[in-house]
Amino acid sequence: MHTAIIIVFILGYLLIVAEHFTKINKAAPALLTGVLCWTIYILSENDIHLVSENLMEHLSEISGILFFLMGAMAIVELIDAHDGFQIITDLIKTNKTRKLLWIISFIAFFLSAVLDNLTATIVVVSLLKKLISNTQRRLFFVGIVVIAANAGGAWSPIGDVTTTMLWIGGQVTSANIIAKLILPSIVCLLVPLTIISFKIKGNFIKPDLAKEDLKLASKFDRNVIFFSGVGVLLFVPIFKSATHLPPFMGMLFGLGLLWIISELLHKDKDEADKNVYSVVYALRKIDVPSILFFLGILVSVGALQSTGQLTDLASLMSEKIGNMNIIVLSIGLLSAIIDNVPLVAASMGMYDLSVYPTNHYFWEFLAYCAGTGGSALIIGSAAGVAAMGIEKIEFFGYLKKISWLALLGYIVGALTYILQSNI
Repeated sequence: MHTAIIIVFILGYLLIVAEHFTKINKAAPALLTGVLCWTIYILSENDIHLVSENLMEHLSEISGILFFLMGAMAIVELIDAHDGFQIITDLIKTNKTRKLLWIISFIAFFLSAVLDNLTATIVVVSLLKKLISNTQRRLFFVGIVVIAANAGGAWSPIGDVTTTMLWIGGQVTSANIIAKLILPSIVCLLVPLTIISFKIKGNFIKPDLAKEDLKLASKFDRNVIFFSGVGVLLFVPIFKSATHLPPFMGMLFGLGLLWIISELLHKDKDEADKNVYSVVYALRKIDVPSILFFLGILVSVGALQSTGQLTDLASLMSEKIGNMNIIVLSIGLLSAIIDNVPLVAASMGMYDLSVYPTNHYFWEFLAYCAGTGGSALIIGSAAGVAAMGIEKIEFFGYLKKISWLALLGYIVGALTYILQSNI
């Protein structure tokens, strides 16, 4: 059974990677892989009720991520429909490509820490569409945004799901994780940014938004939706901390609130005119194939976790490698292939708090590596998957142009943490 599931997962993964050559949308092999992994599992297991319970347990976690993603995408689409991002683009006066790259990267970095890396990526990628008309150059920027968002999320207790898991589980405390990881995370971003700064030059051309949108929202409507939208996104981590409910509940609450605001704003308009400014219209514009791709990937990884293969992998690494730094660095790189959530969950189950107490070196380093290691591949993180869906980034294009930069930043950032801890 274990071998069959691994083979199916690898074949499915290869089909996803080869999307550019097969011309088959990555969501299709992802969904097939997810269903086949669980089909093999249940057909080879005597206790089918146990398998069903495991599936439903994973599905409850996955659905939370998907609802969060749908809510964030809808809010961003609604802001976009009202030309809300023009408020930010008007503030960016430069037309220098290099300067813009630094500005956008640090927006993504700090926005990710305040919101989370997934939401920050969706917002910043949508912003880039309003700033850069050249598609190839914009895709390059998006790749750097993925690195920036993952680096920004690693040092914040609410910035990345794995750091949040360790925070909620009691492995780290919020003040300590910020103090210990902010420098390595900044280095993780600065290394690729500095390298690129020597290669990138020239000016960029903004898209002619006036030609794109014949119907523009009024300045009042635009401001109300933009600041309300940003406000509800910022409210999500506050809602989570106050209620202890999953983040998707805060996101859905924010979407409902914004829905009411938009309906009240346009209640006197003709039905045809207000349609493009409605949440219903924004929901239609959401990239559903990307959400289904996300579902397929997470369901597949859930099967690997339920059959104990991720735990076995963690145990094998611990037994064969031994060195703590190499183990954690390997977990970070594995998170570029296998979702970092089950990898961190397996690590939390393997290493007891009695052995590695709260704020131990191991947990802090794990938070950094699991948060930033996924940038090495476009499908290695939630931020990457979201960017891939929104901008149709090719796997090999990212691998060729961005992966080596992400890997270099990851390694130098890790060395910075090790050196900082020793000092």
